[in-house]
Amino acid sequence: MVLDDVEWLVERQEPHVGRVQLVRADGERQRVSFRFLVNHPRCRPSSRTAAEGANRGRQLASWSDVKPEKRPLMEQRFAHLMEINCGFRSGDPFSPGPEEPRPEYDPDRTTLTERREAKAAELSALRPEEAKLLLGVAHVGARTLERWEKRRKKYGIVGCADHRWLRASGGHPSISEEVREAIFAVRQETQQHRSRVSARTREIMIRRYVRETFEDANEAEDQEENEEGSKGREVKVPSYHTLLRVWKEWFGPGGARPKYERSAELPTKNGHVLVTRPGQVVALDTTILPVMVRENVFGDPVTVHFTLALDVYTHSICAFRLTMVSDSSVDVAMMLRDVMLPLPMREEWGEDMEWPYPGLPAAVVAEFAGHTVAALPFFTPETVTSDHGSVYRNHHLVDVQEAMGCRILPARVLRPQDKAAVERTFGGIRSLVFEKLPGYTGVDVADRGADPEGDAVLTLSQMEHVIATWVVGTWQNRRLGGFAPCWDPGGDHSPNTLFAASFAQEGFDLDIPSPETYYRFLPEHHVKRIYRRGVKVKGLWYDAELLHQSDLHSARGGRYKKQWVIHREPRDRRMVFFQDPDTHEWHELRWTGLPPDGEMPAFGDARVEELLTRVREAGLKPRSDSDLVPILLKMLGAVDPVANWSSQLTKSQRTQHAREITQARAAAADRPKAPKPSQAKDAPPRLAAVGGRETEPPWRERAREATESLDTHRRRRREAAGPRKPSESAPLGSSRRGRNLFVIADDDAPPDAPATDQQSRDAQATKEDRNE
Repeated sequence: MVLDDVEWLVERQEPHVGRVQLVRADGERQRVSFRFLVNHPRCRPSSRTAAEGANRGRQLASWSDVKPEKRPLMEQRFAHLMEINCGFRSGDPFSPGPEEPRPEYDPDRTTLTERREAKAAELSALRPEEAKLLLGVAHVGARTLERWEKRRKKYGIVGCADHRWLRASGGHPSISEEVREAIFAVRQETQQHRSRVSARTREIMIRRYVRETFEDANEAEDQEENEEGSKGREVKVPSYHTLLRVWKEWFGPGGARPKYERSAELPTKNGHVLVTRPGQVVALDTTILPVMVRENVFGDPVTVHFTLALDVYTHSICAFRLTMVSDSSVDVAMMLRDVMLPLPMREEWGEDMEWPYPGLPAAVVAEFAGHTVAALPFFTPETVTSDHGSVYRNHHLVDVQEAMGCRILPARVLRPQDKAAVERTFGGIRSLVFEKLPGYTGVDVADRGADPEGDAVLTLSQMEHVIATWVVGTWQNRRLGGFAPCWDPGGDHSPNTLFAASFAQEGFDLDIPSPETYYRFLPEHHVKRIYRRGVKVKGLWYDAELLHQSDLHSARGGRYKKQWVIHREPRDRRMVFFQDPDTHEWHELRWTGLPPDGEMPAFGDARVEELLTRVREAGLKPRSDSDLVPILLKMLGAVDPVANWSSQLTKSQRTQHAREITQARAAAADRPKAPKPSQAKDAPPRLAAVGGRETEPPWRERAREATESLDTHRRRRREAAGPRKPSESAPLGSSRRGRNLFVIADDDAPPDAPATDQQSRDAQATKEDRNE
């Protein structure tokens, strides 16, 4: 392995004490613990290891890289491996299939080797055609099963995929530059203007574009040069099947109807789900908070959205989010990340709200988490169920749930009983908490008071703190009543006692995700190449020195061959994130329009779309993103005086600015930060809004930052337009001579003599240079 850029050899393992013996090339030995190696930021496997050398220089494959037609084969292999391990094809002993476990796969009667040999004999009995149709290979032996199991333990379900499905891309030599231009032109025409057409029609359109654009132009040029009028160079267009394969690789299969093309493909629910353990089913839902709160920027009363994650078995509120205007997929993705992370203790919480569950001491959990943990369960969800809202059905959130390894179980249409638990929880919170707070709006408009906006006194951060304190202190210890477990329907149980009972029944998997999970849960963008300007993501260019390495080439295979993966933060578009294929470390790519000195106010996707729309409507064609900075800063409020900025904006404009500031703070809270030596191990609250007591109102600070950024941008443009060279020292008396070189300076000038015009101009220029 490589530790701090030095290669070490693992000489001996001591699992009984949790340590390993390392030896260096010069003979130096070092004895370290497993925990030290796992948590070391600069420890990675060496490329000289055969199993790891194949992935050097390539980004790790994920579930989305496997083509849709190959996923059933991968799932079949995974099911056979699960039957070998535990006797059940689903991998869940509490959800057995018909006649499971079979006698030859019963783990209580057979060993692992016997089950593997029985599975090899079962698959060998199949005909080669059947085995290839079901598993992708004609023959499966015990050695093949061992290799699949080894890769599954290391990479998950993706390890069951054939390496040939994800091999490094070799490209398509038959796709020339002319054909490539024709494919993108047809893609733009069919996606933006025309209705849906067949693949044959697209092929005809590609050939027409090539013939009319390139062949006719070449023929005209040859006729001018050659009087005999010889034919122009013919551009060879690949066959229909090649074009179809390239189209699917670049743009996807496109099998959905245009109206539902951007909707995620979700599996349907079959049968009844019996929930028997925590984390088996987590229900998600979003509703409008029935309390008017004041946003933290201008103090205006606003309506916020309340997103909740509920464990169906224990009825524990694992995580929640308050978002202004509406929630997005990245907010829900970060809430799912919060479900897997332990909740840190807050300053106002006492010892009665600390981790109370028996079987796992609080000191052990705090040691792994790095901070004291509150009395709220955390786990990796196995199944996520939600309604059919657009925020839950988009591609990004579906990819996040697949990356977590959980199944997607959408509720049936017009079947509210599928997620009745979370709906009942909303009603319980409303009657127990929200009705007691000022600014309560009631169930509907008819029950609303005379002026709920004027009654609102709590800010968004204060409301979040009230809900979090009530959840940990009251809800987790409240008697469930009719929601008691099936094994003790008449007992007095609370979410905390049910979660504690699960320790004695099935134990607890202390699996805390790494901080890098934040980057993996951001939306992905597949970039085909890296330009001199960097990479372009959603209309903006991002760049860093890392992208301009001479040997930087993408070797990804599968669905996105030879493409780079860039992760975008929709709440803060000032940077994107890129994973180094060699070290697998995450790097920040800054927007090329950012000034080199100082910071620019944060802006999100909505502001970028508005900016690009204004530029496009004005007919501007900026040469670089630096030309967009003045327009963006004017939109952020730099054109108005700071003293009158809040009074000149309309309520909708103030709400938009407040939403951007709130989203930027939430993104900063979710983003992992490098620990400082002077800081303690207290982590930021998982669900708390960022910020506290500030020296000036946030809107004044935002306007001040915009004004300073605009001044910095203008000064940088002036320096770039005319670089100032250091001038040589002027001869004695030159300031008095002015422009006449034949005037001799006076030797005895009185000290109080008035300055000439030239001296005044020189002094003014010197003062301006000093100010700049």
